[in-house]
Amino acid sequence: MTDHDLVRGAGTRLRTAALAFARVPLCVLGLPLIPLQLYAYPLVLVTIGVPALLLVTALARRYLAVHRWWAGRVLGEAIAPPYRMPANRGPMTRVRTIATDPATWRDLAFLPLNAFVGVLCGVLPLALWLGGAFGFVTPLLWMLGADEVDYNGIGIDTPGNFVIAPVLGLIYLLLAWWATPRIVRVHALFVRWLLAPSARAALTDRVRELADSRADTVDAQAAELRRIERDLHDGAQARLVALGMSLGMAEELLARDPNAARDLLAEARQSSSQALAELRDLVRGIHPPVLADRGLDGALRALALAHPLPVEIDLVLAGRPEAPVESAAYFAVAETLTNVAKHSGATSAWVRVRHEDGRLGLMIGDNGRGGAEATEGGGLRGIERRLAAFDGTLGIASPLGGPTIVTMELPCELSPATTPA
Repeated sequence: MTDHDLVRGAGTRLRTAALAFARVPLCVLGLPLIPLQLYAYPLVLVTIGVPALLLVTALARRYLAVHRWWAGRVLGEAIAPPYRMPANRGPMTRVRTIATDPATWRDLAFLPLNAFVGVLCGVLPLALWLGGAFGFVTPLLWMLGADEVDYNGIGIDTPGNFVIAPVLGLIYLLLAWWATPRIVRVHALFVRWLLAPSARAALTDRVRELADSRADTVDAQAAELRRIERDLHDGAQARLVALGMSLGMAEELLARDPNAARDLLAEARQSSSQALAELRDLVRGIHPPVLADRGLDGALRALALAHPLPVEIDLVLAGRPEAPVESAAYFAVAETLTNVAKHSGATSAWVRVRHEDGRLGLMIGDNGRGGAEATEGGGLRGIERRLAAFDGTLGIASPLGGPTIVTMELPCELSPATTPA
């Protein structure tokens, strides 16, 4: 380690110690929230109690969110809030959810404990640094005549005091160097221990997410089946019925009016061609043949060629995703590009696909007017439901005035198989 690295490391640790000390008032600031929240519970029996409890709880959770954010930065991980969601927005339902949520009472236990742990972890690093520095200052004070100055039991009359004090100060500085980041991390671990979701709460949330995802998947599949039935009934089925009627009428007219029979047969041939085209479109909507034959790269490029706007495809994949994930990604991109053509007012769009850290990431952007959001019954909400079946996520950045960027992530592994040429 060079002298420059040593000085920079010492500066970083000193800054960490100073910031830890600066957090001491923040740790103590939460103490008044304890009586405020405890006093609010009995007041629920009267009218003022419900808004008072909701207000104090919201204030306490905002305060604790700051600690959760800080601990997450120190530990390098996001700490999710552990609170239960009320069944509806009614005030009494929210009060009941707050009162029965174990996280509420863990918050109350955290406030006094954090006041003690936060003060200890905030004062100790700075005390070690100052104690080490004072070991070098003390001999100077003795030389200036400050005989009453004492340093850890070492006074002006202590034999070897001019050597012992700086050596002890150096030990303090080395201890401060080693302990400062570890003390701060201990405080962050304490915050995570009490403010992060418990294993049981995390499991409950995961079960709820899976149940919601399953319900959305069932609804989406039911809607897809209804669409297929409607398309068959209104399209190919109607044309096949008309084809049968035309052939029957041609059969009757064949002997007495061959010209009319010929016209009916020509009409029947046209109906059969249209029915075949509609069946192909329907099958393509279920699983495009180009997706099976050429993979996601070829399917997206074919989609871009058929799009009314110029679409740039930037895809880098070392293999092929699993077939269900590949299909979900294709239809998500197709639905998004359809929305771009219908609603964005854009003149161009682009699609970027990457696979990193076991997740397939897709970004679709356009230069349109913006303002896109996942409203119930809209296309983006349908995409969100489709992705949720695979534990995927959808993100939308669409300020008014544009541009719009839609991000999607799907957990998956790539197969080593290559896409056929």
